[in-house]
Parts: sequence; structure tokens; C-alpha cells
Amino acid sequence: MTPPASYQELTEVLRSRLPKLVSGQLRIAHLVLADPEGTAYRGISEAARLAEVRESSIARFANSLGLSGYPAIMELCRVWLAERAQLARRAEDDGHEPPGGTLSAALEQEQTNLARTFNRLDRASWLSAVATLAEAGAVHVLGLRESRPVAELLSRRLHARQLGVSLPDEIRDISGVLVAISVRRYAADTVRAAEYARDHDVRVVALTDNPASPLADHAHVALFAETVGIGNSQSLTALAALAQALAREVALRRGDRAPEDDLPASFGFYQADLK
Repeated sequence: MTPPASYQELTEVLRSRLPKLVSGQLRIAHLVLADPEGTAYRGISEAARLAEVRESSIARFANSLGLSGYPAIMELCRVWLAERAQLARRAEDDGHEPPGGTLSAALEQEQTNLARTFNRLDRASWLSAVATLAEAGAVHVLGLRESRPVAELLSRRLHARQLGVSLPDEIRDISGVLVAISVRRYAADTVRAAEYARDHDVRVVALTDNPASPLADHAHVALFAETVGIGNSQSLTALAALAQALAREVALRRGDRAPEDDLPASFGFYQADLK
């Protein structure tokens, strides 16, 4: 086989193989997908310890990808990190930002995130998520910390119930479908809620950042968004765009032509249009 020439290609190969990997191989793949920063500089001994496999298993795994060995995986991760660092440097100039410096770097990265998110979207998973939400009698949305704004957006667009105020009480009696949203570093309460929901026969749709996400383990269907930001920050732009597209597709499937909730307008929440 043709070996992956970039970390992006490596992730695509690993994602396609995940359903067929045995336990040890699956742990190695999850380590590479979830922590490319660590993989870039983590030796084979440490990688084997974290994945709970032998060093020879790591080497064979790399060979199965068409690579010469584990150092080749490390190099792909290092090049990916260097590309991210280059974007960050474009936004910096000894503390003084030239006109368009940060804006240009952010624009380039967000365009890349959006393109990768929608180009790599698995059609079967997309159709399954849409059907699951469109046919549900009740939909609940949960996103905590940095994922909360995306959860707020999606719950409003789906006319769904947003969770997170008193989670143990809210999750106890839910039915229908739970949409769980979280990206690395994953909110533990969101992961636990998804696990609880699945164990109690509630369908779980996950919006997250990669197949190694713990949410994917508990979801009936998972959709993935690129969240690479400039510098060390994550970006939620593609995740929000994915949520909006999902809500729109669900509305079309439902045949929902109803106007938006008019309660905020009734209370004068919106600024009146200027004549």
C-alpha cells in the first residue's frame, strides 16, 4: 500500500481501519489520533507502555500502514506540528501584529478546518444522525465548558432541551435522543452522561473531534469536526458549522417550515429594525 504522506492522510487511514482493529492495535490508533503532539516526541517504549502493548507491536502497526517504522509516525506528527507553528508565527511579530496578521492566519486555518470537516464527513453516519434526530420524540443536547455555545446553538435550532444546569437530575429520566458535544480535552460529565444514556436505551449522537474521542465509544453515531486553531488554542468554527448544517438537514427531513420561536421577540429581546 501507499504509505500516508502527512498526518492528515494518516488520520484518514486510521479512521477507516478502526472498526477492524483488534484491542492492542485499537489502543495504538487511539493514541496517535488523540495525541499527535505527544506522539511527535514520544519514544516507542513510552508509546508501548501507554498503549499496553509490546514495542514490536508498535513497529508492526507502523509497517501495516506502509511506513518503515514507528519513527515515521513520529515524523508525520512533527511535520503537522511544524505546520501549526508556522500558522501561529504568522500572527506574531515580536508582540506587534501587522495588519491582517492574526486575521490572515485565522482565515486560512478556519477554511482548512471547514474543508476537512465536510470533505471527510462519512455519508452513512451523516444520514444516520439526521434520521435519528428527525424521527425522535424528544431530543436533548449537552455540551459543557467550551462546547456549551455550540450546544446552545444546536438546541435552539432543533427546538430541543439543553442540559447542563443540574445534570444528574436532568439525565436520570431522559428518553429519545441525546446529542453529546465535546472536544479535547473532553468534559468528563458529558462523557459520563453519554455512557449513562446509552446504557439506558437512549440513542446517542456525538459531535466531537476525532474517532479516538471517548464520546465516540458511547455513541450510536458520531460526527467529527476539525478543531485546529492558531497557536495553542482550539477552534470551534467547524464544529458550529457542522451543528448548524445538521439542524437544517433535520428540519428539512421533518418538513419543518415553522418560524423561529417568537417568545424572545414578544419580550422585546431583539433590536427593532431601523426604518
